Amino acid sequence: MRLRNRFTLFFVTFVVAVSAFQGGLSYYLSQAALEDEIDRKLLDVAGVVGRVAFGGSDVLLGLRPDEEDAAAWQDRHKVLLRLVDRGYADDGDFFRWTPGDTTATLLVSVDPPDSVYIGQELSWVQPNVVDAVWEAYETGSSTTEPFRSPDGEKWYKRGIVSLGSGVFLGVLMPVDHLEPLGRLGWTVVALTAASAVLAALIGWRLAAGIASRLEVLSRGALRIQRGAVDRPFDLKGEDEIGRLARAMERMRTGIRRRDEQLRLMLSRVAHEIRNPLGGLELFAAAAQDTEDPKERRRILDRVRKEVLGLNAIIDEFLGFARPGRTEPQLHDVRQSVGEAVQLAEAELDRKGGSLQVDFPEKPLLAIADPLQVKRLVLNLLRNASHAGDSVWLEGAMVNGEVRVAIRDNGPGIPRELRERVFEPFVGDKAQGAGLGLAIVKEMAEANHGRVELVSDADEVDGVGGGAEFHVYLSGPEDPPGDGSRRTGALEDAAT
Repeated sequence: MRLRNRFTLFFVTFVVAVSAFQGGLSYYLSQAALEDEIDRKLLDVAGVVGRVAFGGSDVLLGLRPDEEDAAAWQDRHKVLLRLVDRGYADDGDFFRWTPGDTTATLLVSVDPPDSVYIGQELSWVQPNVVDAVWEAYETGSSTTEPFRSPDGEKWYKRGIVSLGSGVFLGVLMPVDHLEPLGRLGWTVVALTAASAVLAALIGWRLAAGIASRLEVLSRGALRIQRGAVDRPFDLKGEDEIGRLARAMERMRTGIRRRDEQLRLMLSRVAHEIRNPLGGLELFAAAAQDTEDPKERRRILDRVRKEVLGLNAIIDEFLGFARPGRTEPQLHDVRQSVGEAVQLAEAELDRKGGSLQVDFPEKPLLAIADPLQVKRLVLNLLRNASHAGDSVWLEGAMVNGEVRVAIRDNGPGIPRELRERVFEPFVGDKAQGAGLGLAIVKEMAEANHGRVELVSDADEVDGVGGGAEFHVYLSGPEDPPGDGSRRTGALEDAAT
């Protein structure tokens, strides 16, 4: 089932359920309130008539058949007639009933004497009414369930009041609340149906709006899958779909940037490899043409240097494209930095440069991959040694993080490159392929750290300020105390 259909079905089901529950509850409460009011009115009328007309059970119990002309019978017959004539009830009977009987005998009726007689079996006291008579016998009063008239046109209820000594008064009253209740029920059904239709229209409209925007995102994702990343996601809005569209737009721009970097890297790979290969071809031809062993040895030495340079370029590209698996562990970064210092110091010594190291004597614990820490620090040290002849290396614990700072006295980073210095192939140096800082950034982020350029080529009194980079690595949750252990590699490099 499609999303819009599921959404519409859920919306309609919810609205119908709420409407039906509220309508049913209203119907039930209205019915209960009306029936309680009718029962109260019915029993009040029966109770008043009983108290006014009864005058003692012995009077009625003393009546015998054919005594319908007696004063006691006539007085109570007139009371019942007034009850009916004034519209309080439609019928009334004084009758006698004893527990265990399935019917009752008539004492006084609203009907004329020529149509009824004392002791006559009361027709409306059927087995289904005996329970109500029994309840009146035990509690003093009761009402029957609503029932239809013989012609089926009206609804009635009987109120039964116990007058003592097995004498009861039964009053018949029409039930007028069932008709408005029926109209209320049909109104509830109609309103529920209207709510369902309205909910379907609203749900379909809302679902269509959501589904159409999701379809735009889906088509955009398919375009990205096919490699078409030029068309942006232009969905607006501050809702979840708008945020998803912005996230997919960032993904698209990231993929596009990566594609551009990949194409640039391929072109740079071809360019960087083509030049050494050209030189290798010339040197191979020269070695083939010369007969002088010394010249041939010199040419082959140049070939070897070109091959080593070509291998270094390939290693740099592979390091960027395949950074390797990161295995963070809690360790003293002084050891990893010390190994990088030894390698960088040897290179600086050959060019007459200097490296000054300032690390604390106590351990600098960080959660990172030791090999990648060594590699990124070595890359930064080599960049610094290429930029200037003096390099400074400092380490410290700052706000729960290990900070490694590398600074040089070179010309610094040009202003136009400062925002893009960590992007691949961005740089103005002649050595390498321009991937060193990009690799450093990748390795720092892979270890949940970061690298920042904190100073640049601003001049002070005509002297270049150089460049300074800070690498931050996650420290342990509980920093160590003053107790320290020396790391031999770093100590050797620092001295």
